[in-house]
Amino acid sequence: MQVIKGVAGGLLLLAGLFCSTAWAQGMPKIAEFYFDEDTAAKPIQALPPEQAGLVDQLMKLRERERERGRRSVDATVQLAGIAYTEGRTDLAAKLYQEALAAVSENSLQSRGIRWNQAWDLYRHGDAEGALALWTQAASGTRGNASWAPPTLALALWTLDRRGEALEWYAAAVRTEPEQWNTPARFPQLLPLWSDAERARLAEVQQAWAENPPAWP
Repeated sequence: MQVIKGVAGGLLLLAGLFCSTAWAQGMPKIAEFYFDEDTAAKPIQALPPEQAGLVDQLMKLRERERERGRRSVDATVQLAGIAYTEGRTDLAAKLYQEALAAVSENSLQSRGIRWNQAWDLYRHGDAEGALALWTQAASGTRGNASWAPPTLALALWTLDRRGEALEWYAAAVRTEPEQWNTPARFPQLLPLWSDAERARLAEVQQAWAENPPAWP
Protein backbone atom coordinates (compact mmCIF):
# COMPACT_ATOMS: atom_id res chain seq x y z
CA MET A 1 0.00 0.00 0.00
CA GLN A 2 1.45 3.32 -1.01
CA VAL A 3 0.65 6.63 0.65
CA ILE A 4 -0.34 9.14 -2.03
CA LYS A 5 2.56 11.35 -3.05
CA GLY A 6 0.47 14.44 -2.52
CA VAL A 7 0.64 13.92 1.24
CA ALA A 8 4.41 14.12 1.22
CA GLY A 9 4.44 17.11 -1.10
CA GLY A 10 2.13 19.18 1.06
CA LEU A 11 3.80 18.26 4.31
CA LEU A 12 7.26 19.22 3.08
CA LEU A 13 6.15 22.79 3.67
CA LEU A 14 6.09 22.19 7.42
CA ALA A 15 9.02 23.75 9.23
CA GLY A 16 11.53 21.11 10.25
CA LEU A 17 11.18 17.47 11.03
CA PHE A 18 9.18 16.37 14.02
CA CYS A 19 11.47 15.18 16.79
CA SER A 20 9.87 12.94 19.41
CA THR A 21 12.65 13.51 21.87
CA ALA A 22 11.68 17.19 22.01
CA TRP A 23 8.99 16.05 24.39
CA ALA A 24 11.39 14.18 26.63
CA GLN A 25 10.89 14.87 30.28
CA GLY A 26 11.65 13.28 33.61
CA MET A 27 9.77 10.17 34.64
CA PRO A 28 6.76 10.88 36.85
CA LYS A 29 6.85 9.78 40.45
CA ILE A 30 5.36 6.32 40.79
CA ALA A 31 2.03 6.21 42.62
CA GLU A 32 0.86 3.30 44.70
CA PHE A 33 -2.12 2.33 42.51
CA TYR A 34 -3.19 2.77 38.87
CA PHE A 35 -6.89 2.03 38.59
CA ASP A 36 -7.98 4.77 36.17
CA GLU A 37 -9.11 4.08 32.62
CA ASP A 38 -7.70 6.49 30.04
CA THR A 39 -9.91 6.94 26.99
CA ALA A 40 -6.99 8.51 25.12
CA ALA A 41 -5.06 5.23 25.17
CA LYS A 42 -6.52 3.56 22.11
CA PRO A 43 -5.74 3.34 18.39
CA ILE A 44 -6.95 6.41 16.51
CA GLN A 45 -8.84 5.36 13.40
CA ALA A 46 -11.07 7.44 11.17
CA LEU A 47 -11.99 4.42 9.04
CA PRO A 48 -11.86 0.63 9.58
CA PRO A 49 -8.33 -0.62 8.82
CA GLU A 50 -9.70 -3.43 6.67
CA GLN A 51 -11.58 -1.05 4.38
CA ALA A 52 -10.71 -1.39 0.71
CA GLY A 53 -8.67 1.49 -0.70
CA LEU A 54 -8.02 2.74 2.80
CA VAL A 55 -5.35 5.31 1.94
CA ASP A 56 -7.42 6.84 -0.86
CA GLN A 57 -10.45 7.01 1.40
CA LEU A 58 -8.45 8.68 4.18
CA MET A 59 -7.06 11.22 1.73
CA LYS A 60 -10.56 12.01 0.48
CA LEU A 61 -11.77 12.40 4.04
CA ARG A 62 -8.96 14.86 4.77
CA GLU A 63 -9.84 16.90 1.70
CA ARG A 64 -13.54 16.98 2.53
CA GLU A 65 -12.79 18.21 6.04
CA ARG A 66 -10.43 20.90 4.71
CA GLU A 67 -13.10 22.12 2.32
CA ARG A 68 -15.35 22.57 5.35
CA GLY A 69 -12.68 24.48 7.19
CA ARG A 70 -11.89 21.58 9.52
CA ARG A 71 -8.89 19.38 10.14
CA SER A 72 -9.38 15.63 10.05
CA VAL A 73 -7.06 14.70 12.90
CA ASP A 74 -8.10 11.06 13.06
CA ALA A 75 -7.49 10.53 9.35
CA THR A 76 -4.10 12.24 9.61
CA VAL A 77 -3.04 10.03 12.51
CA GLN A 78 -4.23 6.90 10.74
CA LEU A 79 -2.25 7.88 7.65
CA ALA A 80 0.79 8.42 9.87
CA GLY A 81 0.47 4.89 11.19
CA ILE A 82 0.26 3.53 7.65
CA ALA A 83 3.34 5.53 6.70
CA TYR A 84 5.22 3.95 9.61
CA THR A 85 4.24 0.46 8.47
CA GLU A 86 5.63 1.34 5.03
CA GLY A 87 8.91 2.49 6.58
CA ARG A 88 8.29 6.14 5.61
CA THR A 89 9.24 7.49 9.00
CA ASP A 90 9.90 11.10 7.96
CA LEU A 91 6.47 11.36 6.39
CA ALA A 92 4.88 9.68 9.39
CA ALA A 93 6.55 12.11 11.79
CA LYS A 94 5.32 15.08 9.75
CA LEU A 95 1.78 13.72 9.74
CA TYR A 96 1.88 13.35 13.49
CA GLN A 97 3.20 16.89 13.77
CA GLU A 98 0.33 18.15 11.65
CA ALA A 99 -2.18 16.30 13.85
CA LEU A 100 -0.71 17.73 17.04
CA ALA A 101 -0.72 21.24 15.61
CA ALA A 102 -4.47 20.93 15.08
CA VAL A 103 -5.37 20.20 18.73
CA SER A 104 -4.86 21.84 22.09
CA GLU A 105 -1.56 21.06 23.78
CA ASN A 106 -2.93 19.34 26.89
CA SER A 107 -6.14 17.97 25.42
CA LEU A 108 -7.41 14.40 25.40
CA GLN A 109 -6.73 14.35 21.66
CA SER A 110 -3.10 15.39 22.06
CA ARG A 111 -2.51 12.63 24.61
CA GLY A 112 -4.12 10.13 22.28
CA ILE A 113 -1.91 11.23 19.39
CA ARG A 114 1.22 10.89 21.53
CA TRP A 115 0.13 7.47 22.83
CA ASN A 116 -0.37 6.27 19.25
CA GLN A 117 2.90 7.69 17.98
CA ALA A 118 4.76 6.18 20.90
CA TRP A 119 3.67 2.73 19.81
CA ASP A 120 4.77 3.45 16.24
CA LEU A 121 8.16 4.64 17.50
CA TYR A 122 8.60 1.64 19.79
CA ARG A 123 7.78 -0.77 16.99
CA HIS A 124 10.35 0.90 14.77
CA GLY A 125 13.14 0.54 17.30
CA ASP A 126 12.96 3.95 18.99
CA ALA A 127 12.17 2.92 22.56
CA GLU A 128 13.64 6.15 23.90
CA GLY A 129 11.35 8.30 21.78
CA ALA A 130 8.40 6.09 22.70
CA LEU A 131 9.18 6.41 26.39
CA ALA A 132 9.27 10.20 26.11
CA LEU A 133 5.83 10.31 24.52
CA TRP A 134 4.29 7.73 26.85
CA THR A 135 5.69 9.65 29.80
CA GLN A 136 4.12 12.85 28.59
CA ALA A 137 0.81 11.15 27.85
CA ALA A 138 0.74 9.54 31.31
CA SER A 139 1.71 12.79 33.05
CA GLY A 140 -1.14 14.60 31.34
CA THR A 141 -3.87 12.39 32.80
CA ARG A 142 -5.95 13.60 35.72
CA GLY A 143 -5.71 10.24 37.47
CA ASN A 144 -3.34 7.30 37.43
CA ALA A 145 -3.86 5.60 34.07
CA SER A 146 -3.91 1.81 34.25
CA TRP A 147 -1.99 1.47 30.97
CA ALA A 148 1.04 3.33 32.31
CA PRO A 149 2.77 0.76 34.58
CA PRO A 150 3.05 -2.13 32.09
CA THR A 151 3.73 0.14 29.12
CA LEU A 152 6.43 2.20 30.81
CA ALA A 153 7.91 -1.00 32.23
CA LEU A 154 8.15 -2.38 28.69
CA ALA A 155 9.96 0.69 27.35
CA LEU A 156 12.32 0.93 30.34
CA TRP A 157 13.22 -2.77 30.16
CA THR A 158 13.94 -2.39 26.44
CA LEU A 159 16.27 0.51 27.27
CA ASP A 160 18.02 -1.66 29.90
CA ARG A 161 16.75 0.59 32.70
CA ARG A 162 15.74 -2.53 34.54
CA GLY A 163 15.46 -1.23 38.08
CA GLU A 164 12.98 1.42 36.96
CA ALA A 165 11.11 -1.14 34.86
CA LEU A 166 10.65 -3.35 37.91
CA GLU A 167 9.37 -0.44 39.99
CA TRP A 168 6.75 0.37 37.38
CA TYR A 169 5.76 -3.26 36.98
CA ALA A 170 5.40 -3.52 40.75
CA ALA A 171 2.83 -0.72 40.55
CA ALA A 172 0.76 -2.83 38.16
CA VAL A 173 0.92 -5.79 40.57
CA ARG A 174 -0.04 -3.63 43.55
CA THR A 175 -3.03 -2.36 41.64
CA GLU A 176 -4.32 -5.69 40.33
CA PRO A 177 -2.25 -8.52 41.84
CA GLU A 178 -4.36 -11.33 40.42
CA GLN A 179 -3.92 -9.94 36.93
CA TRP A 180 -0.23 -9.04 36.86
CA ASN A 181 1.52 -11.52 39.15
CA THR A 182 1.70 -13.98 36.27
CA PRO A 183 2.07 -13.57 32.49
CA ALA A 184 -0.74 -16.07 31.90
CA ARG A 185 -3.29 -13.29 31.41
CA PHE A 186 -1.14 -11.03 29.22
CA PRO A 187 -2.99 -11.94 25.99
CA GLN A 188 -6.27 -10.92 27.63
CA LEU A 189 -4.90 -7.84 29.37
CA LEU A 190 -2.78 -6.64 26.44
CA PRO A 191 -4.69 -7.64 23.29
CA LEU A 192 -3.13 -4.90 21.14
CA TRP A 193 0.43 -5.92 22.02
CA SER A 194 2.41 -8.26 19.80
CA ASP A 195 3.58 -11.66 21.02
CA ALA A 196 7.14 -10.29 21.18
CA GLU A 197 6.03 -7.33 23.31
CA ARG A 198 4.14 -9.57 25.71
CA ALA A 199 7.14 -11.89 25.88
CA ARG A 200 9.39 -8.98 26.81
CA LEU A 201 7.01 -7.90 29.54
CA ALA A 202 7.04 -11.51 30.77
CA GLU A 203 10.78 -11.04 31.32
CA VAL A 204 9.96 -8.08 33.54
CA GLN A 205 7.38 -10.13 35.41
CA GLN A 206 9.87 -12.93 36.00
CA ALA A 207 12.47 -10.51 37.33
CA TRP A 208 9.82 -8.92 39.54
CA ALA A 209 8.81 -12.33 40.91
CA GLU A 210 12.42 -13.13 41.78
CA ASN A 211 12.99 -9.88 43.66
CA PRO A 212 9.91 -7.66 44.02
CA PRO A 213 10.83 -4.08 44.96
CA ALA A 214 9.48 -2.77 48.24
CA TRP A 215 6.88 -0.01 48.49
CA PRO A 216 7.35 2.84 48.98
